[in-house]
Amino acid sequence: MILLSSSTHFTAVNHHHHHYHHRLISYLPTSFFFLNLHHKPSPLNLQLTRKQPSCGRPVSSSAAAILSGAWVQDGGATAAVLVGGYGVVRIFNTLTSKMIIQQDSTSTNARYFASIVPLLNCLRLLVNGLSLTSDEGLIKSLTREGKPEELLRGPLYYVLVLIVCALYFWRDSPIGILSVAMMCGGDGIADIMGRKFGATKLPYNQHKSFAGSISMFVFGFLVSTGMLYYYSYMGYFQLEWVQTTRRIALVSLVATLVESLPINNVIDDNISVPLSTAVAAYFTFGL
Repeated sequence: MILLSSSTHFTAVNHHHHHYHHRLISYLPTSFFFLNLHHKPSPLNLQLTRKQPSCGRPVSSSAAAILSGAWVQDGGATAAVLVGGYGVVRIFNTLTSKMIIQQDSTSTNARYFASIVPLLNCLRLLVNGLSLTSDEGLIKSLTREGKPEELLRGPLYYVLVLIVCALYFWRDSPIGILSVAMMCGGDGIADIMGRKFGATKLPYNQHKSFAGSISMFVFGFLVSTGMLYYYSYMGYFQLEWVQTTRRIALVSLVATLVESLPINNVIDDNISVPLSTAVAAYFTFGL
């Protein structure tokens, strides 16, 4: 509402927040006009002012954060990965349709071919971790404190596990598939969710949160189930799904409990999670 004071001065009164009482009304429709009377002894100065068009309320700080460069950069990176992945699939489909390569190769060399990508990443981490060269983008994206030597721990263990699973387990054993699924889908999502929603910490480990552990179990279970279903559907092994679902839940629970323990200073999550998953899967699936 607008009040006319004894000193002939218009003020805008906000009913809910009185500390705004000296602000002029700013949320009138575009076609509205209001009077702005400046306090002067004489004569009374009337200024007719038209409100500028507005698209609505001012952008809040949270909305501004969403529109910030970091979100745009992350969105662009995600889009680039999706486009790149789709491009790789299209290339391999073209090569297989022309019989240049075999899509379902049973050759023992296939596992070595599949391990080339993590092997190249392993060499890249070693070169940068030993400071033989410096890739600032790589260091910032894969380390917590921006130190090159951090690349020789968690990130290096990660690609080494991928290499071992590709070479030893390949696609014929649920053990390797579950190990990769829990490390990537479970522990990977747990880290993201823990950082964002991990205010409530575990009573026995203040570096881990309930949000992170719950996310690890849920997403680890879902990713593991999806990957096993895919490889089972492709005919690499046969599973009875009622029993398999229970086994996956048990393996996911074991991996989640191990990840939550305060042992990160002794053994990295990228070792303890796939190792505990492999052991639990070995005894659970009996393979």
